[in-house]
Amino acid sequence: MDGVAAQQGRRRPGPDRPRPRRRRASSGIRVQRHRHRRGSGGATAGVALTDDAGVRRIATLTVSALAVLIAPPLYLLLDLAVVGRLGGRELAALGVGTLVLSVISTQLTFLSYGTTARSARRFGAGDRAGAVEEGVQASWIAMAVGALLVAIAYPSAPAIMRVLVGAASEDSAVVAADAAQWLRIAMFGVPLILLSMAGNGWMRGVQDTRRPVIYVVVGLSVAAVLVVGLVHGLGPFPRLGLPGSAVANVVGQGVTGTLFAVRVIREASAESKGYAPDRSIIVAQLTMARDLVVRSLSFQICFVSAAAVAARFGVAQVAAHQLVLQLWEFMALFLDSLAIAAQALVGAALGGGRLRVADTVARRVTGVSLVAATAMGAIFAAGAGLIPRIFTSDDAVLDAIGVPWWFFVGMLPIAGVVFALDGVLLGSGDAAFLRTATLTGALVGFLPLIWLSLVFDWGLAGVWSGLVVFMLVRLATVVWRIRSGRWRQAGAERK
Repeated sequence: MDGVAAQQGRRRPGPDRPRPRRRRASSGIRVQRHRHRRGSGGATAGVALTDDAGVRRIATLTVSALAVLIAPPLYLLLDLAVVGRLGGRELAALGVGTLVLSVISTQLTFLSYGTTARSARRFGAGDRAGAVEEGVQASWIAMAVGALLVAIAYPSAPAIMRVLVGAASEDSAVVAADAAQWLRIAMFGVPLILLSMAGNGWMRGVQDTRRPVIYVVVGLSVAAVLVVGLVHGLGPFPRLGLPGSAVANVVGQGVTGTLFAVRVIREASAESKGYAPDRSIIVAQLTMARDLVVRSLSFQICFVSAAAVAARFGVAQVAAHQLVLQLWEFMALFLDSLAIAAQALVGAALGGGRLRVADTVARRVTGVSLVAATAMGAIFAAGAGLIPRIFTSDDAVLDAIGVPWWFFVGMLPIAGVVFALDGVLLGSGDAAFLRTATLTGALVGFLPLIWLSLVFDWGLAGVWSGLVVFMLVRLATVVWRIRSGRWRQAGAERK
């Protein structure tokens, strides 16, 4: 520990002299309060940080992030299973409704990723109060954007669903109406979803690994009980059918969002910070948000285009494509959790001006991510003849799945490096570079190959070749950025 007090000749504590008080951050970076001389005499409070960027620390942050990331998809599986017993129409309506909600949530992940980066830098600089203030301002953005989305989506829900589902037949008209009803209720949970994102962001920044998991699990547990009771009218609950699913979602999100809100209020009070909106911080957060939203839209365009092209090659091909893509998205959650660990640790290191620690984190997280992704790739390679049969018994789909499967296996080690370095760059606040790199990969590598595969009838091999090139372009750009060292300077300047 680079203790300033030791350098100034402070006496060791004895039996008649109390030991200096320590304040331990909830995560593993220890914060020690001490007094140091300034100028000719007076003393003021200072902060010295002990860095813990080992594999165990990375694993702790990764497990916490993974639990938060994986809990909502697991709840969605329960929701689908419960609503599926009502019938095919209700299940289709729920599927379309959750798709819209998912697209909205995906585009607004800047509330968690951007806030993590900014909070971590201030926390690393010893300014925990400033890190909490980032959470307060992100919460204001969450509530404002959430209210705006509710105001837009509530009246337009029927039109949105008619576009997505169509109304050519009686069945499709019923599904569109049911989906619109579900969405109108569920949208009231959006401000709470965004509030939870903001809460996750600043708490990751100060490396609080336990509370976010507890808050998310408590909220989803309440929702799980309610969805079973309200959809089918079990026990003391009324039978609401499909709307019961939306009500359960809103209540569960309300519990989680409220827990995050209470925590940020308590922290702000403890740090003697107010709750009023701060225009300068909000503008800075929205500037970073712009880059992250453009980056996220690039991903969406790529994967929607891939699905659209795959669908033109036949039912078996699109089914095979979607099945492998779901496995890819599952692996992305795991690799994202490692990237989040990199964000928190790199942001804290750069916030304190500890560039060597940031370099160490980048190397270690990348190494762990590469090893984990390669190991998973080996498992999927060994199970190529067995794993797909868990999901389908259709011979045509099983025949078609062989093509994307090996592209998927080969992409995993590449993704291990790319996701980790994405987290490093996000932690340094280098969102503008990531935006440009992702757009370059989409426009130069992915989209041309996707549409050429349609023109020349390359099938799924063409589609997944586009995905591989997309990942390779991203790999080249992020590795170049790390090797250039400019990301460290950008992060240090933004602390």
